Amino acid sequence: MNKNSSNIMALAPNTSNKRETVCIFGTGDFGRALGHKMIQSGYPVVYGSRSSQISNLIPKDAEVLGHAEAAQKAAIIIIAIQRQHYNFLTPLAEVLRGKVLVDISNNLKLNQYPESNAEYLAQLLPGSRVVKAFNTVSAWALQSGTLDASRQVFVCGDDVEAKQMVMNIVRALGLTPLDKGSLLAAQEIENYPLQLFPMWKFPIILSFGLTAFFFLYCLALDIIYTYIYENNNFSFFIAITIPNRVCPVMALILLALVYLPGIFAAIIQLYRGTKYRRFPDWLDKWMLCRKQLGLIALAFASLHAVFTLVTPMRAFVSWRTSKGIISQVLNNKTEPLNNTNAWLSDSYLALGILGYFLFVLLGITSLPSVSNNVNWREFRFVQSKLGYLALILCTAHTLVYGGKWFLSPSAYKWYLPNIYILSLIVPCAVLVVKFVLIFPCVDKHLTQIRQGWERSPKYSE
Repeated sequence: MNKNSSNIMALAPNTSNKRETVCIFGTGDFGRALGHKMIQSGYPVVYGSRSSQISNLIPKDAEVLGHAEAAQKAAIIIIAIQRQHYNFLTPLAEVLRGKVLVDISNNLKLNQYPESNAEYLAQLLPGSRVVKAFNTVSAWALQSGTLDASRQVFVCGDDVEAKQMVMNIVRALGLTPLDKGSLLAAQEIENYPLQLFPMWKFPIILSFGLTAFFFLYCLALDIIYTYIYENNNFSFFIAITIPNRVCPVMALILLALVYLPGIFAAIIQLYRGTKYRRFPDWLDKWMLCRKQLGLIALAFASLHAVFTLVTPMRAFVSWRTSKGIISQVLNNKTEPLNNTNAWLSDSYLALGILGYFLFVLLGITSLPSVSNNVNWREFRFVQSKLGYLALILCTAHTLVYGGKWFLSPSAYKWYLPNIYILSLIVPCAVLVVKFVLIFPCVDKHLTQIRQGWERSPKYSE
C-alpha cells in the first residue's frame, strides 16, 4: 500500500505539492492567457495593475493588486508589458530586489535596440534576477492548449537557480524549455518571432526566379513565336499549358538542386583530403535549406499532377481530338496504332507515377513527426537512396517525354532549345557525377575521409 502511494506521488507530484504564487505585471492578451494557463496548472496567480478593479477579462481565480503589493506576494514576477513602459519599475527596485523577473517582451523589428529588452531590464533593476522566456509562445497557443502550436520555449539568464525556476514553470504548463545559456542570448531569442521563414528565404527566391524565367521562356516560344510566324493565337496557353510545362521542369530542377550540394561537398572533401575544414559559406547555407527546396519541388510536382488530370477537360484538347476524328472520317482512313508511341506514352506515365510516389515519400519522411520515429540509417536510406531513385525516375520520365525534341529542328524556335531539354541539364549532371562517386575506388577513398582519415593531418587542428 505504501509502495503504491509512493508511485502515485512520483508520477503526479503536483497534486499534493502546492505551487508557489506567480505575479504577472500586465493584463494584456498574453498576460491574461498566461495567467489562465498557470491557474489551470495549479499556480496561484496575482496580477499587478495600476487599477485594482477586477476586469471581466481577468481569470476569475486570479487576484488583482497594486504593483508593489502584488510583487511582495511572489518570488517570480512575469513582466508582460512592452519595453517602453519599463520605467514604472524603477520606483519598485527595492520591492523587486532578489526577485526573479521573467521578461517576455518582443520588438517590432529585428535588432530594434542596441541591447535586448531583457538586458535593458537587468540594467534598470540590477538587484533583480532577470530571465528571458515565453516570448516565442503566442497567446493563441496558450488558449488553444498548445495542441496546434510549437511547445518549445527558449530560456536564458545569468542566474542558474532563477533560470531553473522558470524552466520548471514551463514544464508545468506542458511546454518544453530549451536552455539557451546566459542573458547574452536574449537578443537572438527576441529576434526569433520576427523572422519570416528564415530557412525558406533562399529556396523561395530561387524558385520564384526560376519560375519567372521558364514562364517567360515558354511564353516567347509557344505564344509569341507561334503568333508571329504561324499566325496562330494560342494566348490561352497561359492558363494551363504553360504552367503544366513549368511545374514539372521546376520540380525536376529543384529536386536535383537538393542533391547537388552533396555532390559539391564530396568533391571538395576529395580535393582537400580531409573532413576537418569548413565548407564555403554558400555551400553550408545551401545544404541547410535542402529540405525546403525538396518540399517546394514536391509542391510543383503536385501541381503538375493536378494540371495533367484536368487536361482531358480542356476545350483545346477536345477540339484537337474531334479534329483528328473528323479528318479520319473525311479521308476514310483509320490511323493504325503506333506501338512505339504507345510504349513511349505508357513508359513516361509509369515513370512519372513511380517518381511522384517516391517524391511524396520523401516529403512525408522529412516531416518532424515522422523523422523523429525513424533511426538515422532509415532516414538516410529514404532521403539518399530512395531520393536518388526518385531523381532517376523523374529524369527518365522527362527524357522519355521530351527526348524526341533533341534531334528535331522544328523544336529549336529562334535557335533556342525546348524547355524540357533545359530541364535535363542539372539532373543529368548530378546523376553522372554521382555515378562516378559511387565507383568503388572513389567511394572507398571518400568513406575513409569521412571516417577521419586525412591526407595532410595539419587540418585536424
